[in-house]
Amino acid sequence: MKPEPQPSSPPPGARIRALLPGAYFHDAWAVLAARPELTPLEQFLRAARATPAWVESCMRLRNRLVRPFGLKNLGDMAALPPDRSASAYGVGDRVGIFTLFEQHPDEVLLGDRDRHLDVTLSVHQAGGVVTLTTVVHIHGLLGRLYMLPVAPMHHLIAPAVLRRVGQPESS
Repeated sequence: MKPEPQPSSPPPGARIRALLPGAYFHDAWAVLAARPELTPLEQFLRAARATPAWVESCMRLRNRLVRPFGLKNLGDMAALPPDRSASAYGVGDRVGIFTLFEQHPDEVLLGDRDRHLDVTLSVHQAGGVVTLTTVVHIHGLLGRLYMLPVAPMHHLIAPAVLRRVGQPESS
């Protein structure tokens, strides 16, 4: 496994696999973790806090464009308290733009539910490899239209954010 994110499949045994049936969209990216001792939530926080500026610009554009349709303003990916540790988060808490759904030693599930779609992210860790899997279930035409530009952008955004997990601390 390379230290750069690679297209992958949801790991065997990952809890997110239960959400794959009927999904409108899903993808998975894997990277060899530079800090394999971190928990899955710590890996997510490390990646989210280092979200590239161009991704944050995309999020701000998304938030402006969806406002007329009554969809949530999700804010910025990196909008996390810098001094809040992973252990301070519990199920149901907001972790940046997502809600923490489940937390296990090998996997954390985060996501968002809205009237147009349900998004769930899994950060799964096994054997030093971190896999980020995203599963989206849409609700009606609005969800389908929303995903038209989002799906291709997600293939750029997910590995760009996950890249930090494969980088040493000084990078």
